[in-house]
Amino acid sequence: MTSAAALGAALVLPAAARAQDMPSGPVKIVVGFPAGGGTDVLARLLGQKLGVMWNIPVIVENRAGAAGVIAAEQVARQPNDGNTLLMAHVNSHGIAPGLQPKLAYSVERDFTPIALVGKTPTILIGGANQPAKTLPELVQLCRAQPGKIVFGSAGSGSAQHLALEIFKARAGIDVLHVPYKGSAPLMNDLLGGHVQYCFEGMTTATPLLQSGKVIALAQTLQKRSGSQPNVPTVAEQGYPGFEASIWFGMVGPGKMPDAMVQRMNRDIDQVLAMADVQEKLAQVGAEDGGGGVQRFADFMKSEQQKYAKTIRDARIVAEG
Repeated sequence: MTSAAALGAALVLPAAARAQDMPSGPVKIVVGFPAGGGTDVLARLLGQKLGVMWNIPVIVENRAGAAGVIAAEQVARQPNDGNTLLMAHVNSHGIAPGLQPKLAYSVERDFTPIALVGKTPTILIGGANQPAKTLPELVQLCRAQPGKIVFGSAGSGSAQHLALEIFKARAGIDVLHVPYKGSAPLMNDLLGGHVQYCFEGMTTATPLLQSGKVIALAQTLQKRSGSQPNVPTVAEQGYPGFEASIWFGMVGPGKMPDAMVQRMNRDIDQVLAMADVQEKLAQVGAEDGGGGVQRFADFMKSEQQKYAKTIRDARIVAEG
């Protein structure tokens, strides 16, 4: 009788263990931006692949608003059963904690890091007719005309704005910052000559670079992106260690079961290594994803500290 019971336990326990590392039903990945953008494209790609691996439906839900903060607030309130995940973004999990004192969530308390999906550089671009064509020339120009060279951004407190502020501090320059309500109106004024330079995301900047309408002076990852191999980094042009990326990562509500988190991390790593996924990542300029859960947790913490200091030193306040 004892042997039969032991045999039964041996057969049942592995199945139970497997059940504990997977959500009980369909998984929803919430994205804090409209459909069609870079964050949404990556979430749908991951969702499709993970759905096949897990043999359960994985759907994407777009809850745009407040640069990803609205979606983050929603996911922070969900059960920690793995059925609701968030494609976190530098805005919601790197910048917002230092920018919004009354933020309704704590990244450390209310979220479980799962996996870094990728980083994309911002590109320092200028109008094709602007006088400074290289980063050293631009720094020299800004020092010769303090407070007069016009830099735009996609909004006060945006990732693009923070890249500018970090660079200003490192280079010791003073410029005139003009915030816009998004990249589209900023690009219009950059092409029209009303704005001279800006840091912009690769998705927006690449078509303009390919058309010759703008020039690229630098990119903001520590190593050159494979998508822009001919554009030197800020770091290699005299500012070692400089990085100001736009990044994406998978998180869940706080205190998810560790076995489930580790399983999801391993599976996302496998997806990121697939050839067709690598091709899609390259199209949006995303790289350096994957690695362990702790790597992502440490990265998010360092990003929050970096941006909190930049926001504090530059006295940036949230719009609205």
